[in-house]
Amino acid sequence: MSAFHSPAHPESVFTYGAPHLKFGTGASDEIGYDLAQTGARRVLVVTDPGVAATGHPQRVADQMDRFGIEAHVFDGAHVEPTDESLQAAVDWAREHGPWDAIVAVGGGSSIDTAKAVNLLTTNPGELMDYVNKPVGEGRAPVDPLHPLVAVPTTTGTGSESTTICVLDVLAQKVKTGISHARLRPTLAVIDPALTRTQPAGVTAASGMDILCHALESYTARPYTTFERKRPEERVPYCGANPIADMWSEKALSLLAGSFRTAVRDGEDTEARGRMAMAATFAGMGFGNAGVHIPHANAYPIAGRVQDFHPKDYPADEPMVPHGMSVALTAPEAFRFTFDADPERHLRAARLLDPRAEQTDDPAEFLPTVLTALMRDIDIPGGIGAVGYDEGDIPALVEGTMKQQRLLATAPKDVTEDDVAGIFRRSLTLW
Repeated sequence: MSAFHSPAHPESVFTYGAPHLKFGTGASDEIGYDLAQTGARRVLVVTDPGVAATGHPQRVADQMDRFGIEAHVFDGAHVEPTDESLQAAVDWAREHGPWDAIVAVGGGSSIDTAKAVNLLTTNPGELMDYVNKPVGEGRAPVDPLHPLVAVPTTTGTGSESTTICVLDVLAQKVKTGISHARLRPTLAVIDPALTRTQPAGVTAASGMDILCHALESYTARPYTTFERKRPEERVPYCGANPIADMWSEKALSLLAGSFRTAVRDGEDTEARGRMAMAATFAGMGFGNAGVHIPHANAYPIAGRVQDFHPKDYPADEPMVPHGMSVALTAPEAFRFTFDADPERHLRAARLLDPRAEQTDDPAEFLPTVLTALMRDIDIPGGIGAVGYDEGDIPALVEGTMKQQRLLATAPKDVTEDDVAGIFRRSLTLW
């Protein structure tokens, strides 16, 4: 059953966008050459302190010298960016500019920080002018951005493929984003060798982000169920469509054979390579189809954290890593969306675990496969395990309902009561 009435003027057009891609061991050694092709002479490398300590960002910067490019490393990106941390990065970049191109080396946090820096060193105004409504003004950039090369060192966010920059707005205790096609990196350089330094806890959390990107875009509302848009109304997230489906299915298959292995043995180069490819493929899927309920729920889960300190992340402040916050309500969210397209949910479960036995109740199949995986890779067993209880649910629901850009992509209408039920059933998953 579809939860949507046939629109009076159904959409007949979907869009697809992706960065140029360079994939494989050693790909990160060629960035100086790639940037030289753009004519860049002065380049900013954006990273965070943890990734800077691995030496990767400095190595990327050093190779530019041979091509007559002056590179400067900014290592102050914040893990899980905030409006304050992005502003600090923008201020630094404005003060030390001008720049011809930007390179992000790190996880989604570094790549998203670089997107914000790129936007605000090329366009007028301030951060909140561009943040999605209703949190910010939702303005579109008016001027072209610089070339942006994204070099992920974690396998998960897919930020190297997408048009989104995610941030915490501290005063409102909400995670939100900036979304525009011009934010998409010009070139994604995926070098699986850079992910070997990623510890097990980070592999697990960021891997759940890959998984939910693939599952959410695969189960998203089909593009044909929307009212037809005028050309100027088109957004990067257009709903499930044949090209995004193909990327999502392949990402799920890659995860099936590599996720548990990569968490268990970080030195397994084949598993690392498959995870890196899955992250990129899932990004190419959800970067066009969109994500929905698990991601909408994740923003308040991460934004309202009190005192949870995840394994293998910086210990100086409490946080729920993005991929973990997405995973915690995913089993219940997909139980809720099952009746919008049962066959798709069943196929997703089979792709993710080809050996799993079908449950008596078909609606339980995907949630069962998901929770089995989460237990195996040591993801907390629900939002209760990261510090939330029944009394927090109204505030979490309020935060989720602010994510209307995401909820619009859900395969059925989502009310406050629906979201409250998903949170309540996600207090303890097992």
